[in-house]
Amino acid sequence: MSNDPNATLDAVERMRAYWAVVAPLMDGTQGMRRAGKALLPQFPAELDDTYKERLALSTLLPVYAETVNNMTSRVFAEPLQLGEDIPDDIKALCSDIDLAGNDLNSWSVELFRNGLSHGLCHALVDYQSTRDAGGNPLYKTRAEEIAAGVRPYAVIVRPDQVLGWRFSAGVLMQIRYKEVVEIPDGDFGTKCIDQIRVLEPGIWKTYRVAADGGAWAIHEEGTTSLSYIPWVTFYAGRTGALTAKPPLLELAYLNVKHWQSQSDQDNLLHVARVPLLFVFTSDEQFKLVISSGSATRMPKDGDAKYVEHTGAAIEAGRQSLQDLIDEMRMAGAKLLQRDKQQVKTAAQANEEAAQELSPLARLAGQFSDCIAQVLQIFADYRGVTEGGHVEMRGNFDSDFAPEVSLPSLISMATAGKISDETLYSEMQRRGVISDELDWTKELARILTQPSKGVSLDD
Repeated sequence: MSNDPNATLDAVERMRAYWAVVAPLMDGTQGMRRAGKALLPQFPAELDDTYKERLALSTLLPVYAETVNNMTSRVFAEPLQLGEDIPDDIKALCSDIDLAGNDLNSWSVELFRNGLSHGLCHALVDYQSTRDAGGNPLYKTRAEEIAAGVRPYAVIVRPDQVLGWRFSAGVLMQIRYKEVVEIPDGDFGTKCIDQIRVLEPGIWKTYRVAADGGAWAIHEEGTTSLSYIPWVTFYAGRTGALTAKPPLLELAYLNVKHWQSQSDQDNLLHVARVPLLFVFTSDEQFKLVISSGSATRMPKDGDAKYVEHTGAAIEAGRQSLQDLIDEMRMAGAKLLQRDKQQVKTAAQANEEAAQELSPLARLAGQFSDCIAQVLQIFADYRGVTEGGHVEMRGNFDSDFAPEVSLPSLISMATAGKISDETLYSEMQRRGVISDELDWTKELARILTQPSKGVSLDD
């Protein structure tokens, strides 16, 4: 039994083992350096100062972060589309979904990126305060609140903020997470302190550590107008309720291995580039002087020579790094490899009938469902029945490099295997032609322009 709101569940600790790998990778070279010996072990005979120097010179090839960003960009290749079933009142809120100036699309990009990198990410739909400092209500009706500009807003809760939860019959009954709040400090300064927020159906509480550094104690508490916790979780690699495994975890391990191997290779190059001078003599009184303005007299039968690295280990290390890059490329592309969806509802089976979907395309579909849940909570706060839906128009093609695919498309169009309009639309999809251009108007221009080689003066 624990009455400490800061206590973490075992399930959270298990996920933190994953995040200890992926979080530094997402943070780049500085994040990996801060991870220190956890991701770049110290050699058994390596001095502390030597290790610190090697760590400070190590650089990361950011394959994991770039893959996450690239896959996120594919999902949002086009801005998400607000459905016609979204009420106008809710659509207006989507232009500033988080009260920080971010529209729904920009906010969603960050939610998806965090979910893809860590395996899951959360959204809380909160509501602006409707009470004064004394706890008295400021408005009598919802209409007065709306007229005053009081509204719901969305907050992204990163997975590493969550401390624990409780379910009852499959329903979320409690969620705890840690946040950082900024408070005034003196006449002009501010300082950040930790705060724990506890949510239960219709109830919320915040805890802070007492000024004397004692135990966590309730700082504020209140109620909501909802009968449930306004919490939505996007899963990219679900393993259970509020638990997940990063879908690109194997790529993360390969990226860490490359980080370690690259450090070894750089250290080897540093050593190999400096030839070692060996002196062979039995004269114990002999002193060697190395200078461009002096000469050294060697004892009888003595010898001195420079010994250099053969380079074989350097080449082997270089090839090993290249092999790792190839393996990472394959691991990162797995989200685009199409496979048949094994489990479908009757409606899906009728509609998709043996259609092959990539894991990334399925994640995009699941994400649109999460956004619909967020909009429904907005609607519940507003007293509206339906929140509506959004549509994701991503790019899930495994080969989408224009320099690779366009020559084939042009050849097919030349051979009459695809229409000119299809070629035009495929070029637009690849960003070669502006989306603002319309095929019908462009075709009219083509038909009215002079033939090739004919001057406008003819």
